[in-house]
Amino acid sequence: MTIHFPSRLVTGYTAFLGGRLREEQSRYQALAEKGQSPEIMVVGCCDSRVSPEVIFDAGPGELFVVRNVANIIPPYEPDGRAHGVSAALEFAIAALKIKHIVVLGHAQCGGVRAFAEDAAPLSPGDFIGSWMKLMAPAKEKVGPRGSLELNDYLRKLEEANILNSLDNLMTFPQLARQIERGNVLVHGAYFGVATGTLSVCTREQREFVTVAESEHAQMLATPRF
Repeated sequence: MTIHFPSRLVTGYTAFLGGRLREEQSRYQALAEKGQSPEIMVVGCCDSRVSPEVIFDAGPGELFVVRNVANIIPPYEPDGRAHGVSAALEFAIAALKIKHIVVLGHAQCGGVRAFAEDAAPLSPGDFIGSWMKLMAPAKEKVGPRGSLELNDYLRKLEEANILNSLDNLMTFPQLARQIERGNVLVHGAYFGVATGTLSVCTREQREFVTVAESEHAQMLATPRF
């Protein structure tokens, strides 16, 4: 039987068999038998350059990850329709008892740029446009671009989008109670794709601060052979 499956994925799986699976097989078996119990949920962008497991060097079972266009958490809306991110949040809080929620945004986000430039729809349904309208409160807080360079404006909008998602977490009644009691901590994070820098903030302290600066500088200064 001919299987039309991407050869790159077969190659990658083969490497996984001889590498990570061999090294961590007992962990995979334990996760299969006992189930997962991650303490950290990451809501990230589906951009292929921003994999949370890679950025945070996470092993199997360590992160509960949800990815969508522009790492958006929509507000609580129990209207009977299907809501993927909201369902994941519900499962993370009620079933997994997650202790941390991280909204991971990034530089050069295509979804944010499309929203900022009011780009033409990519399809008749304009699914991206409808989704990106959830960024409207963030755009209002940033204000008009004015004399800002485009990249500077987009950076502000990308960061504001993260903060808006953190605010939307508080619209979920069950989750808001857990956050107010200190049972769940929420964080914003911003990854520089070109530089590899990571900046973080909290919902209360809304300024992004770069972490591990000395380690990042040392990495840049260390020659690669």
